Amino acid sequence: MADTGGKGIARGTAIALVALLFVGNALNYVDRQVLALLKPTLEAEFGWSDADYAHLGSSFQIAAAGALLFVGWFVDRLGVRIAYAAAVTVWSAAGMAHALAQTVQQFVTARIILAAGESVSTPAGLKAAATYLPVAQRSIAIGLINTAPNIGAIITPLLIPPFAVAFGWKAAFVVTGALGFLWLGAWWLGTRNLDSATDLPERAPVAWGELLADRRSWAVIGAKFCTDAVWWFVLFWMPDFFNRQFGLSQANLGWPIAIIFTLAAMGALTSGGLYPLLLARGMTVNSARKSSMLFYALVVLAMPLALKTDNAWLAALLIGLGLFAHQGFSTNVFGMTADIIPATRVASVIAIGAIAGNLSGTTIIEFAGWSLENGFGYVPLFAICGSAYLVALGFIHLLLPRLALASD
Repeated sequence: MADTGGKGIARGTAIALVALLFVGNALNYVDRQVLALLKPTLEAEFGWSDADYAHLGSSFQIAAAGALLFVGWFVDRLGVRIAYAAAVTVWSAAGMAHALAQTVQQFVTARIILAAGESVSTPAGLKAAATYLPVAQRSIAIGLINTAPNIGAIITPLLIPPFAVAFGWKAAFVVTGALGFLWLGAWWLGTRNLDSATDLPERAPVAWGELLADRRSWAVIGAKFCTDAVWWFVLFWMPDFFNRQFGLSQANLGWPIAIIFTLAAMGALTSGGLYPLLLARGMTVNSARKSSMLFYALVVLAMPLALKTDNAWLAALLIGLGLFAHQGFSTNVFGMTADIIPATRVASVIAIGAIAGNLSGTTIIEFAGWSLENGFGYVPLFAICGSAYLVALGFIHLLLPRLALASD
């Protein structure tokens, strides 16, 4: 996708757009993380087993994967402004609805609706970056947007457990869900003057046959399948890991989880700057992108060492280093997608990649429940985490020996 120079939205509008996408993506992860943080309370109140909890997580992943079959079409056809507003409305209402649930089945229903709404966030954000921002600004903007989930995941464990202790678990779901409705007003006002930075329309029919026959699409899909499982495993099971491994109570879980996602945020931010820095040093698009990915794939090898320590803080640092690497690698995958995939297909390709990621996330969440109930513990899970990124990079290089900017 060629840079179009002076085309595109004004600087102030661009900043507002990135800020709104950042906050929307952060709220997305605030709403989805509340359940994991309240696991000890909800487990005691409703008598859930590890398998019940795993089924809650996998129902979210499967529902998101199912929704993502339509999300790419939804965003590419309606455009970012309308599609994102509709999605936030749905997921915020679903987040609040958790407060009404009394059984596992009712929680599952709320999770399914939450997943359907939240599945729009990443494809819409990438579509916005590819459509409205020139290439020179895109990588840093994507890095900032991809930092947002970590900010949500940092703030949530620090605030929600003590809030739930003070006001009850139902209030935690209501308040976090209500934040989305406040965001909607700002989104509608702040996105009135968007103008494409490319010659391609924001809304266009999706040529599915062409998309699925394109090796570039499968490079993105395969990378997401290999690596998203790690993110979902950490997001869904780490509160339990620290509770089980180090005896931390719900009130004390916040800081280790916050440390993990602080390091994840740093990974997204550094990745947004590393790729353009390598380009500025004379590397080709192919060499700069793959060198950046290789750096993060090697860093994540430290993550399984968390199983070897008796210190919860050191374990948090090692797992955080793994998420630092995950977010750095993931930001590169998103940036690669925006660069090599034509803008009219970006949301659809990201959506299919997210389906693959949600399916691998479902697998690892269920596998974790099985592993814990059958005495294998967390060892197999951390082994998967350590190897996923080198496998993903190898797959990308196999399909695309030479990355190049999209020209069509």
